[in-house]
Amino acid sequence: MLTGDHPQTARSVAVDVGIIPKNINSLAPDVISSMVMTAAQFDRLSDAEIDDLPVLPLVIARCAPSSKVRMVEALHRRKKFVAMTGDGVNDSPALKRSDVGIGMGMAGSDVAKDASDIVLTDDNFASILNAIEEGRRTFDNIKKFVLHLLAENIAQACTLLIGLAFKDSSGLSVFPLAPVEILWIIMITSGFPAFGLGMEVASDDTMFRPPHDVKTGIFTTEVLVDMAVYGVYMAALCLASFTVVVFGFGDGKLGSNCNDHYSETCELVFRARSTTFTCLTWFALILAWEMVHMRRSFFRMESKPKIPWTLWARNVWRNQFLFWSVLAGFVTIFPIIYIPGLNTVVFKHRPISWEWGIVFLESALFVAGIELWKFCKRVYYRWYGEKVKNPELELGGSTFSRYTSFATGEAMELDERQADLPLQV
Repeated sequence: MLTGDHPQTARSVAVDVGIIPKNINSLAPDVISSMVMTAAQFDRLSDAEIDDLPVLPLVIARCAPSSKVRMVEALHRRKKFVAMTGDGVNDSPALKRSDVGIGMGMAGSDVAKDASDIVLTDDNFASILNAIEEGRRTFDNIKKFVLHLLAENIAQACTLLIGLAFKDSSGLSVFPLAPVEILWIIMITSGFPAFGLGMEVASDDTMFRPPHDVKTGIFTTEVLVDMAVYGVYMAALCLASFTVVVFGFGDGKLGSNCNDHYSETCELVFRARSTTFTCLTWFALILAWEMVHMRRSFFRMESKPKIPWTLWARNVWRNQFLFWSVLAGFVTIFPIIYIPGLNTVVFKHRPISWEWGIVFLESALFVAGIELWKFCKRVYYRWYGEKVKNPELELGGSTFSRYTSFATGEAMELDERQADLPLQV
């Protein structure tokens, strides 16, 4: 808190709002003075001396505009993301230097509003939390949207590239997926569920995460790794379905010129292609529901659900656009496969029967694989992930516990020295 008020007034307000610990009187006087400074004391310190402080002052009273700018710069040198609120002309330099400047719309000066990135029209600090939550929700939904689509693209690309190894009797490559099938999955099957992901509500852990690095963008390490894992896994299952139908249950003959038209020799290829198309379609739809939360299980999207056994059903129904998009994707696969002419001429595949067993089995393996990957991610981030804690609890806890121990130790040493001194009468 950087204010122009008297130090005692600033200290009292800071205790009431939780900026400094309520048990501040139990700390040593020098520790208290390091928490609450005047601008004159803070300005006497050089940048090196400020950087050497274990914790920056929590309150600076009688503050000048230059002191506020120095505090923002000190926080930046500590790799912190700085958001600052202000309403006066003297706040405008620091508002401009901070990562997010927040001006007061009702009581703020025009200069402060112009220097701010955000203006609170109601001057209510709770609106800041609402804005942050909404911003994080939008950012998370964009990541889910992009991850869902790009993972599908990676799966299709890997399936087609590796599928070039399948050669027919004339030595030409046989495509595991027809071009129209790929366009259908990209534009119809994946498109509408991806839009549904953009309408997801904020998860209950949104405000318990540290600020996101603005330089990284949406392509974080987690998104890139997930994209590769999901894409490669889907491609492996698709290629496995094509291989099982052709070489496992079939005679392994890939016919002739099966990429262009249907013939009796292409019956096996067309059935295998239909199985692969159905698997990839269902994978895209299942992945949309799995992307509702990038780390939590699909069957447990909330941290403390009241009825955990039906939680997945409530989460599925909560976003009805996503629900109906996924349901439509499951339903439309049947006319595409079984309508005569549309299947063999347009989509280059044939109706399937016993191959549905492969589709159901691989869909179950896909869900199990994603759940296992998410479990590994949760374990990793539980141990190595960046964590954010409640600052009010920290102010009375581990953050200042070393100061309390220092003060107690110095007091004990002083008592021991006084006990060793000879009495003077």
